[in-house]
Amino acid sequence: MVSAVPEKAPNWIDGAERPAASGHWFEKRDPTNGRVLLRAARSERGDVEAAVAAALRAQPAWGATPAVARGLVLLEIVKAMQAAREEIAAAVAAETGKSRKDAAVETAGAIALGLFYASEGQRLYGRTTTSAVAHRRALTVRKPIGIAGLIIAANTPIANVAWKAFPALVCGNAAVLKAAEDAPATAWLFGRIAHAAVLPGGVLDIVQGFGAEAGAPLVAHRDIGVVSFTGSTEVGRGIQRIAGERLARVSLELGGKNPFVVADDADLDFALRWALLSAFSNAGQRCASASRVIVFDSVYDSFRARFVEAARHLRVGPEDGDDLGPVINEEQLRSLLAAVAEARSQGGRVLAGGERCTDPARRDGYYMQPAIIEGIDPDADLSCRELFGPIAFLYRARGFDDALALANRSPYGLTACIHTRSVDRAWNFAERVRAGVAIVNAGTFGSEPHMPFGGVGLSGNGTREPGTEALDVYSELQDVYFNVQPEKV
Repeated sequence: MVSAVPEKAPNWIDGAERPAASGHWFEKRDPTNGRVLLRAARSERGDVEAAVAAALRAQPAWGATPAVARGLVLLEIVKAMQAAREEIAAAVAAETGKSRKDAAVETAGAIALGLFYASEGQRLYGRTTTSAVAHRRALTVRKPIGIAGLIIAANTPIANVAWKAFPALVCGNAAVLKAAEDAPATAWLFGRIAHAAVLPGGVLDIVQGFGAEAGAPLVAHRDIGVVSFTGSTEVGRGIQRIAGERLARVSLELGGKNPFVVADDADLDFALRWALLSAFSNAGQRCASASRVIVFDSVYDSFRARFVEAARHLRVGPEDGDDLGPVINEEQLRSLLAAVAEARSQGGRVLAGGERCTDPARRDGYYMQPAIIEGIDPDADLSCRELFGPIAFLYRARGFDDALALANRSPYGLTACIHTRSVDRAWNFAERVRAGVAIVNAGTFGSEPHMPFGGVGLSGNGTREPGTEALDVYSELQDVYFNVQPEKV
């Protein structure tokens, strides 16, 4: 078996591996120990232009392939992913530092998503309808946009690849994927699997590199008809401006500052379990993570004590028995430690964690003890800024209306959760909370493959991926009017 993590991760252009035209490589470091894990092609504008040119050559034939046949090609990729699932999980674990168990769960999710979109080749529906004109039939059909530019994050690398590549391809587009610089091996491995599974060359091109050097030229390229981006709000704004200049379609799945509400009638032990998972799983590196825990006053002290005690006993490490791993890189770790220091300077009380792990086994990695902080004003910058790490803020609410107001007191609106035994209270929360996803009695987690995901406010621009709604991102609707002349029958 070829190693899941190669010494070097080149680009995939026109079905073949290629280094950057400059010959330059950049280092990807292992989050568990800080050592160089591999080197990846440091692509620039010329490499992006070569990838787009290959996609332009390949797209007409791919777009003319019947959707059912496209779906069957994607099914072959899914089968190949199933056969290589251990290798994929190994690459994900190596690049992110998460446990092999968590990487396997992520890989299974990516496979499930690929299976869903492969089957959408059989359901790429338009509709037929009536016309006000006699002897006319009216219908709509879906057509590919052309070339899709896909830019992903490293937090769940194989899931993020599948999330964008499969719907873009089943709609008949060719795609150029800009891999996350912190997960080059996972993207490279997906390219190897896809091309071995008979995906035509040029239909999916994968470019390694940094955002400013490879991502920006992709967004700005005149032949990219749709840009789909997962990442920070700041970068998303820039993408919207640049692609908007040429009226390209843009799909943005951005950050979150997600509320997790614990009501006075909640099962506190059950809520505690989900609060820990929501706030700290994947080292808090989830756009849907619960970074604002809002607790009714009457149960605040009880829940606070349980939450803090449980967080202090979470196991931080890369093994299957650990609860969370490292953050993705040194820069992110320093940013999180600075946020904890900022909270202290503003009068916040750090109830648990907040320090770098300095024991011999973890001191060279990017490990942080999960932090719980209280006493920060709900309108302070820390309460409104996505930190993207294992830091949760605690807030006290007088009751339901106060908790709902706190939940909605954010520029973001991605996910929101409430724990309550009251159906009426739960439904009222779901109706009134400002979020793209509302959850009752579980965690602030993302969608299933057949469900749309996205947010409001600074969490996105209104598009939804995955689900059938993603087809609206990657396809054009065309009206077709068919006129008949009865006298010619």
